[in-house]
Amino acid sequence: MNFENTLEFAQSLDANDQFHSFRDQFYLPQYAGQNAIYLCGNSLGLQPKSTETMIAGQLASWRNLGVEGWFDGEEPWLPYHRKLVGPLAKIVGAKGSEITVMNSLTVNLHLLMVSFYKPNVKRFKILMEGGAFPSDQYAVESQVKFHGFDPADAVIEIFPREGEYTLRTEDIIAQINADADELALVLFGGINYYTGQFFDLKAIAEAGHTAGAIVGFDLAHAAGNVPLQLHEWGADFACWCSYKYMNSGPGGISGIFVHEKHHNDATLNRFAGWWGYKLDERFKMTPGFQPERGAEGWQVSTSPILLMASLHASLQIFEQAGSVSALNKKSIQLTGYLEYLINQVNEFIGYEQFKIITPSNKHKRGSQLSLICKSGGKAIFDYLVSQGVIGDWREPDVIRLSPVPLYNSFEDVYHAARHLLAAVKTVVKT
Repeated sequence: MNFENTLEFAQSLDANDQFHSFRDQFYLPQYAGQNAIYLCGNSLGLQPKSTETMIAGQLASWRNLGVEGWFDGEEPWLPYHRKLVGPLAKIVGAKGSEITVMNSLTVNLHLLMVSFYKPNVKRFKILMEGGAFPSDQYAVESQVKFHGFDPADAVIEIFPREGEYTLRTEDIIAQINADADELALVLFGGINYYTGQFFDLKAIAEAGHTAGAIVGFDLAHAAGNVPLQLHEWGADFACWCSYKYMNSGPGGISGIFVHEKHHNDATLNRFAGWWGYKLDERFKMTPGFQPERGAEGWQVSTSPILLMASLHASLQIFEQAGSVSALNKKSIQLTGYLEYLINQVNEFIGYEQFKIITPSNKHKRGSQLSLICKSGGKAIFDYLVSQGVIGDWREPDVIRLSPVPLYNSFEDVYHAARHLLAAVKTVVKT
């Protein structure tokens, strides 16, 4: 598509956007009596208007039924999590038995590593992306120490080549092959939070398995953002949060994937809790843990129904949209248009004030562009905020802008770029 840097062009794209009306299903933050330009779905998705009603329904069940709400009412709580499984399975490309909803992301990462990080004297190393989100780094470091290993020896981080900002798939695979004899686990993010790079998860899974390692993914920035096929790719496990692209609210409930090939593996360790016990015998309260079949067997604690209700509201919107693949087509257009407009800003001012470090290949990124600011980055970011443009600042010099197809418009993107140009003129000293 040949883009144009005009408001009329942006509005014409909105007029032909099949998802444009979905914007009306979300609350947009307000600035000076108007809708803010919200480009921060990579940190916290917006609130669906149906969330309040969905939660209110569960509050009514609690009010009217008390403890009997677990078994009675229109939506009994005991199996409530299963309402979320079907939509989530479509979003991450899995079978229903491979999915469950529980806890928060880092808790789930720890619980899954209990099962799938099984180091021994020969195989004890974990390979991960350099610059992964800190919580992943902390989780891996503590797991390694828990097993008696030194993170300096056991954790392999792979960084981009000198002068580059993103990882090459061939370099990831080469590193896996180089350490094949010692790898216990390959653990990668789906999308790097800082650069916005969408990794080739299929290739990573294949290489990891060829090396004899377990392969797991943290999909915090990928679930609900880009098309995924966890079952087909053969990932052993994965986990994600739901408050970014799946709009479940701050600190929203997490989810896990465990490939069906592991469902009957009695040799896997797990930190058990009664909510993972066989459902048909759970209330017998007998000793000796017998897990429910599938991913549900990794559940630990009682379902937080209000958090699940919040996610349920958003998943219903995903169901209306049809598929992540369909949404991704709009995402490609949105980020493509934003990329074009940023390049227009650079051209207008005569130098590369904003260097886009997110891959230009549309298949290697999701709904995010990360911009390195040549100068005055924080001042530019603060100016954007003062004009009602809500993005995300990452030290030392990166602004992340994330146009989300469910609720962002092409006009949003057009105005964001206009404010970027105004920011340079206003706060950058040249």
